[in-house]
Amino acid sequence: MRRQVLFMFIFYLDSVIGQVTYSIPEEMAKGSLIGNIGRDLGLDVKRLKTGKARIYTGDSAQYIELNRERGVLLVKEKMDREVLCKQTTPCALHFQITLENPLELFPITVEITDINDNAPEFQKDERKFEISETAVVGSKFMLEKAFDADVGRNGLQKYTLKPSDNFILKLHSHSDSSKKVEMILQKPLDREKQEHLSLVLTAEDGGEPQLTGTMQIHITVLDVNDNAPVFSKAVYKASITENSPIGTLITKVSATDADKGANGEVMYVIGNSPAVSKLFHINREGDVILNGQIDYEKEKNYHIDIEAIDQGGLSDSSKIIIDVIDVNDNSPIVNTISSSGSVPEDAPIKTVIALMSVSDPDSESNGQVNCIIGENIPFAIKITSNNFYSLVTDSDLDRESSSEYNITVTCSDEGVPSLSSSITLNLHISDVNDNTPVFERLSYEATVVENNTPGLSVFTVKASDADWNQNARISYILEDSSVNGVPISSYVSVSAESGVIHAVRSFDYEQLREFHFHIRAQDGGSPPLSNNVSVAILIQDANDNGPQVLYPVQTGGSVLAEMVPRSADVGYLVTKVVAVDVDSGQNAWLSYKVHKATDRALFEVGLHNGEIRTVRQVTDKDAVKQRLSVVVEDNGQPSRSATVIVNVAVADSFPEVLSEFTDFSMHDKEYNDKLTFYLVLALAVVSFLFITCLLLIISVKVYRWRRSRILYHSNLPVIPYYPPRYSDTLGTGTLPHVYNYEVCRTTDSRKSDCKLNRAGSHNVLVMDPSSTGTMQKIFREKNILDEPDSPFEQKPPNNDWRFNQGPRPGPSGPHMPYGTHIRWTPKSGTRAAGGPEVAMGTGPWPQPPTEAEQLQALMAAANVSEATGTLGPGTMGLSTRYSPQFTLQHVPDYRQNVYIPGSTATLTSNPQQQQQQAMAQQASQQALPPPQQGQPEPPKAAQTPASKKKSTKKEKK
Repeated sequence: MRRQVLFMFIFYLDSVIGQVTYSIPEEMAKGSLIGNIGRDLGLDVKRLKTGKARIYTGDSAQYIELNRERGVLLVKEKMDREVLCKQTTPCALHFQITLENPLELFPITVEITDINDNAPEFQKDERKFEISETAVVGSKFMLEKAFDADVGRNGLQKYTLKPSDNFILKLHSHSDSSKKVEMILQKPLDREKQEHLSLVLTAEDGGEPQLTGTMQIHITVLDVNDNAPVFSKAVYKASITENSPIGTLITKVSATDADKGANGEVMYVIGNSPAVSKLFHINREGDVILNGQIDYEKEKNYHIDIEAIDQGGLSDSSKIIIDVIDVNDNSPIVNTISSSGSVPEDAPIKTVIALMSVSDPDSESNGQVNCIIGENIPFAIKITSNNFYSLVTDSDLDRESSSEYNITVTCSDEGVPSLSSSITLNLHISDVNDNTPVFERLSYEATVVENNTPGLSVFTVKASDADWNQNARISYILEDSSVNGVPISSYVSVSAESGVIHAVRSFDYEQLREFHFHIRAQDGGSPPLSNNVSVAILIQDANDNGPQVLYPVQTGGSVLAEMVPRSADVGYLVTKVVAVDVDSGQNAWLSYKVHKATDRALFEVGLHNGEIRTVRQVTDKDAVKQRLSVVVEDNGQPSRSATVIVNVAVADSFPEVLSEFTDFSMHDKEYNDKLTFYLVLALAVVSFLFITCLLLIISVKVYRWRRSRILYHSNLPVIPYYPPRYSDTLGTGTLPHVYNYEVCRTTDSRKSDCKLNRAGSHNVLVMDPSSTGTMQKIFREKNILDEPDSPFEQKPPNNDWRFNQGPRPGPSGPHMPYGTHIRWTPKSGTRAAGGPEVAMGTGPWPQPPTEAEQLQALMAAANVSEATGTLGPGTMGLSTRYSPQFTLQHVPDYRQNVYIPGSTATLTSNPQQQQQQAMAQQASQQALPPPQQGQPEPPKAAQTPASKKKSTKKEKK
């Protein structure tokens, strides 16, 4: 196989490096090697891979493929030169190889050489002639040309005619490299000797091996027609515009025959290939008419061989050359070779965005194309080589101004009218961190009232960043500084995400009135950009300081008194109370007024200046010792005040005053001593009561814990006791949760207590030491709901176990969501009872009991042991309080052994009652743990120390 490699390096721009030309024969097998393009272009295989090398052929079919792994060009489809180029020489394929990162373009040309794969062919297998016997020597007879699809040496080379007794062949070469074949009579014909002649015309090419084509020529010799037609011109020329309608007259030819009659009638025949015969038609008058569509882009001119034949078979030949005039009927074709979907906003000017190829099949000005883009965009389009354009950046990009561009490239030709085509490229501008955060204000100022709570939100600083995504994510940072030598972080803090400034400490206006600091807003870019803002915090005064009396000075050991002579007139200035307030503003505005005075009608104090003056004339009846209590009050909200005692002596001499004020000082001292004693006594009593209550609460907790352990290990029916915040989601019936009813009754008292505990917790720990789950888990594992007597399930109350909503005395209030103790004790000392028909739970619930009420309930329960002998076996004394219908059948049957909370006493029933409930005992004990071996029976009711103390107190009363 012969390959030729030609290198032509043509330097245009950076995107077009050079041109490589290969020459290969046609009909190469698929996968055949064309050439090592990587080596010929000076590129290594790695560059071909990373650059995503590919072949761009435009709209043409792709016959060649690129192997990136080897860097070679291979035949993708078998190529037939005759199909690709017909008679055009040289025949070549033009395509481009593009690379990315950076974008590069390499024009490649592959020339297809011809091989002798086509034999010459005649349009017809035979040709018939009728020649008059009077035909003169030298008469010409045009023969049909053979057609060979090959070109060059492999094309048609010569013709031979056998036998050649009467005729010889003569070839005429034309400007289009075609040959006209004429058969010339070299010996007169004699019809009498030979009426029919049979000749063989052979067409031969120059290939190896040589191929031939033949046509049979049959000649009939006619009598008498000795003049042949003659054309007026040897060559006719005409022109026609492309896309002309069918039937258009192209030109007119004329041939004359000197004979007369039938021998002088001429008929015109087109002697070209069938393709040309279909496009053109010639009538008997010699008019050449268009018979099909012609396209300048397919064929620019036509050469038509015509023949004029008379009735005697004599003929003459001529040629018509038709030039096709181009019309602007094709719009430019714009194809994108490679383009970038996005470009960073800091891309330098002249960055290549896309490579495009533009072509127009028209000719001359109709095929001249100019490409433009829209205005006011930072891009430009430049031509890189013939029919290739590049789209580049023309100015700086800014994503914040425009994050996306739809660039429309419009290519127009120079025809009249002009035709154009356009293509739109979508380009995203990727963000670069080129914008610093900007605060909403140049500086911030906020006011905080002193004595604020630490953690108080003062205000919020807000900054924005024009960038996008991570580059626009702002963090707020407190700049390091100090206030009076203390780091600013000890005063305020800032939230990094929201910019909320919080006060770290409580501010004091009297110590710090304002301070300044800086906050930095920093984005999340790399590297990050930041901006600072100044923040001023102004401390606003609050009325947190009371007035301080400077004069008169209050001393503990001596008594100071102001003397007023008895001759003092009205408005006499006794003294002046001087006070100050360290607060500011209206919080420091002081007013004075007399709170207490020995004689209010004698003195008055100035409201704003604190001057104490006499209101009336001093008389002898006025006491010597005058005591004034002056209140100094500021104007704050709420106001604060201070009190000062002013002693005034109404006397004319000092000895007169001395004895009076000595007794007065002793009286004050005695009063102060008594006051101190009572305060100390009250403090001791309160401390004692607090310690006593604390010990009592601890004792109750320990007792309940011990009782729960005793109840668990006993074989008695267990009354479930739920913690105050217990909540059971497994309750059924009319109430949404399980309730614990703890009833404390006495025999004679009308002041019994009923306590209902409602729980609020959803998880209760089981007291079984072997259990490690919650109550809900135990229910799931043991299916405890299927056991009707399970101690963990509270049965819904009977309809008769209801209380009336209307007459509900005692404390009331809204429904509480936690444990509730309800005491139905009216002020008259009797209890309200409701019949079984009264509904419960529709009115407001009372307030929860206090600790004192719970303690009272525990102490009342401890006295049940005193009433054990008087309780009836069937009613537990309840029938004496309520209607007969309200018996123990409405309450869960725990009468066999009932533990009263807060007491060690046990209520037991009589033997008859136990026998009647034997069957119920067996069913209920199935849900309880088995009794321990050797466990003694529970003791009967006995008095506890608490009950003994209670009895002793009652006896004393």
